[in-house]
Amino acid sequence: MKVSDFAFDLPPELIAQHPPDERGTSRLLVLDRSTGSLTHAHIRDLPRWLRAGDVIALNDTKVFPARLIGTREPGGGEVECLLVSQIDDEHWEALVHPGQRLKPGRRLRFERAGHLLHGEVLELRYFGRRLIRLWTDHGQPVIDVVEAIGHVPLPPYIKRPDLDADRDRYQTVFARARGSVAAPTAGLHFTEALLSEIAAAGVERAAITLHVGYGTFKPVRAEQVEAHTVDPERWEVGPAAAACLESAIAERRRIVAVGTTTTRALETAAALGNGHIAPGRGESNLFIYPGHHFRAVGALLTNFHLPESSLLMLAAAFGGRERVLAAYAEAVRERYRFYSYGDAMFIA
Repeated sequence: MKVSDFAFDLPPELIAQHPPDERGTSRLLVLDRSTGSLTHAHIRDLPRWLRAGDVIALNDTKVFPARLIGTREPGGGEVECLLVSQIDDEHWEALVHPGQRLKPGRRLRFERAGHLLHGEVLELRYFGRRLIRLWTDHGQPVIDVVEAIGHVPLPPYIKRPDLDADRDRYQTVFARARGSVAAPTAGLHFTEALLSEIAAAGVERAAITLHVGYGTFKPVRAEQVEAHTVDPERWEVGPAAAACLESAIAERRRIVAVGTTTTRALETAAALGNGHIAPGRGESNLFIYPGHHFRAVGALLTNFHLPESSLLMLAAAFGGRERVLAAYAEAVRERYRFYSYGDAMFIA
């Protein structure tokens, strides 16, 4: 299967640079994957397409302000550091800029709003990553200072600096488990009021966790889809969520996945359980593309994704390549907003 089979024309002005003025007001394009029919709606209308007995599965990961801006020591030149994964309180894998000047032994200084964080590059790693050490002067936990001085790691296709408002808007209302450098963006549409309305309709809720890594933005560079790999990401399904999801599977009730990250976590857990979901955790490098047999997910809410991206391939695997691409063409014609701060699509 060719990667070019997932190309489409996207006017750059449709790439959302800001969230909607109010959370929960995005548009919703509904695709019936059995017929290909499309319906234009709004995210507040989502309960119309849910039914009593459904389980809506949400990713409760929490984005932390992983982008640090500081200076090199000595010299004072500007440096940028994106914390990719935490090893322990002081040690992290990171992407740094300018990479050619940040070799092992280089000291860093990050200071903002009265907080100070020291850093040192310890070693070079694969794909331009560095192992770095971060520490404070007075024993304050590093992660607390990162939370205070870090910037929201907005996706590279948002061409503006982060704002104070992004700390709220680039975070779901149900975020709980800190660990992501990118938001599970389908979840950004939900308000507490919408969640309450969904619950009142007899829909159960299961919270799982998949910590979104920077690899979610990794381009597919291969010509053939099957040659691509995705970076591993940490996931967890707790006992309460597992019991809820397993009951739905046993009773043939529908599991509605909110987002591609939730889908990957559910399908990873179901593959490990041979179609069943038990409590568990681990790392998932599951790459879902057309031909994948879905063991758990029965409906999918997702944002609109990049051309030729692994996330678009996942949506196409669930909804059918031709029908999903036809829906994308309709979304372009109707001027839907794309990507993280954009509109949503429901495939059922």
